[in-house]
Amino acid sequence: MLVLEIILLVYFGFVVFHNFFFSAISFIYREDRFFKGTVNKHSRIAVLIPSYKEDGVIVSTAELAVRHNYPPEAFTVFVIADSLQPATVQALQQTGATVFEVSFEKSTKVRALQFALAKIEGYDLAVILDADNVMKEGFLAKINQAFNNGFLNLQGRRVAKNSDTPMAYLDSISEAINNQIFRKGYNAVGLSSSLIGSAMAFPFQPFRDHINAMDSVGGFDRELHLRLLTKKQRIYYLESAEVYDEKTRQAEAFSNQRRRWLSSQFVYLQRNFTKGVRALLKGDFIFFEASVLSNLLLPRILTLGCLPILVIVFTLLRHYLVLGYTWTWAYAILYVAALVIAVPTKYFDKKLLTAVASLPKAFALMFFNLFRLKNANKKFIHTPHSTTTVESKK
Repeated sequence: MLVLEIILLVYFGFVVFHNFFFSAISFIYREDRFFKGTVNKHSRIAVLIPSYKEDGVIVSTAELAVRHNYPPEAFTVFVIADSLQPATVQALQQTGATVFEVSFEKSTKVRALQFALAKIEGYDLAVILDADNVMKEGFLAKINQAFNNGFLNLQGRRVAKNSDTPMAYLDSISEAINNQIFRKGYNAVGLSSSLIGSAMAFPFQPFRDHINAMDSVGGFDRELHLRLLTKKQRIYYLESAEVYDEKTRQAEAFSNQRRRWLSSQFVYLQRNFTKGVRALLKGDFIFFEASVLSNLLLPRILTLGCLPILVIVFTLLRHYLVLGYTWTWAYAILYVAALVIAVPTKYFDKKLLTAVASLPKAFALMFFNLFRLKNANKKFIHTPHSTTTVESKK
């Protein structure tokens, strides 16, 4: 029993204190350095939008993207149309975007990007969007200014495009917490911001080189991040450069999306654990954190479910415990505090109650996903989208 108590004490201590520290330290993050001075140069930007079976949203996304308020001669929108309907492709061709029609035996975002990057030249920056993403006014201008001030690899801020169901609201809060802890918090202490798969910008040629060397199915952003870190290129989080992103409305879509994320987390932990430890021994804590520590963290919803269970079980069994049970209460309180201070104040409204009420269902979905991870990272798990308007300004 003592061994189990020690394992739980140490592991959940790591999870709780890691989240609390970066949540608290995130408030010293500043992005003034990205915008120092006047930048007169407009970098040539390739906006790349892979679209797999996204007939419901991609035309609207492309129309809004080509109208973005950045000099028209300085950027081009490229849509990689994978398995779209002929009518959708025809409509896309009328938007002003450049359309690449592709069809793969096994569709992945990496393969779509490889195809497009092989066709285009003459750009300074590559910006990656998802098929449902909408760039907020000024997004490309801010990316351009930060890039010309020497910050080469950038992660913008994804904000909720919709919050019309409890699951979507919960998803949008989760994204906001991730931004606070894993992007602002990490950057605040000199670590590399985590990537999120879209709203990202990179120098064009190095990005193409990295993508061409990859064959990821799930979690391509994790592999890209580690490849950049091996070149001593960290990621900078640009909070004011915002992109609206559709949040999952239904439980099934939420489950499939988290299953994909959970699988890639475990796969990349296993694949890079030894490399990460070696990096730590050589003094490279940034790579160790990205390859090992971040992937050791239990997903938030599972942690929120496991801690109350630990509290109840250990309290009931307190007479049989060697290390006592009070630490479970302390961990639970500290973890909730970490999340509360990471949630933007604008989310504290009536919708929050319904979102919290959906947590048990979300926990159950995540728990059962633990038993459905086999081969999840070997096939592309698609999350469909349908929102063409920005319903939420959060």
